[in-house]
Amino acid sequence: MTELITIIIIAVGLAMDALAVSIVSGAAYRQLHVKHALRIALFFGAFQAVMPLIGSLAGLTLKGHIARYDHWIAFGLLTAIGAKMIYESFKIKEAEKKFDPTSLITLLALAVATSIDALAVGITLSLITKSIIIAVTIIGVITFALSYLGVAIGKRFGHFFESKIEILGGAILIAIAVKILLQHTL
Repeated sequence: MTELITIIIIAVGLAMDALAVSIVSGAAYRQLHVKHALRIALFFGAFQAVMPLIGSLAGLTLKGHIARYDHWIAFGLLTAIGAKMIYESFKIKEAEKKFDPTSLITLLALAVATSIDALAVGITLSLITKSIIIAVTIIGVITFALSYLGVAIGKRFGHFFESKIEILGGAILIAIAVKILLQHTL
């Protein structure tokens, strides 16, 4: 049960980048309709699920060699990712007027950019869970739902929430890192 809760918390933390970009997309591109919101959410959710799967496969390959230090690796990766998210939250960029988050090239770039962190987290997941398929499914579904919600929030409230969401996501990942380290060292 604690493993499931940890995975859900990781999923929410990872989804914060996609949520922030979804909010910006909704705020910057007022012509978004339900089909656009679904497309954005589908891309973000799919990439957020696939990237940790790839990272996990890499982690499983290394697991035997790093078992004694896995909690330190998980702590380091999650802390670095969380700190990066918090740092980037202070670098708010104004969206360009010609920004079209629904174009295929833009969506691919945004989906990859928001899921790079999930690749590193996948290595951590291979160390803390027995069922990576369930973990990446949860990550993908939560990212999909939050991204869809983000477009709606962005369309309604604009840029107000963007940096605060990334700070929250970063803080969640750092808290999980500390929890993992404490569980393995105490």
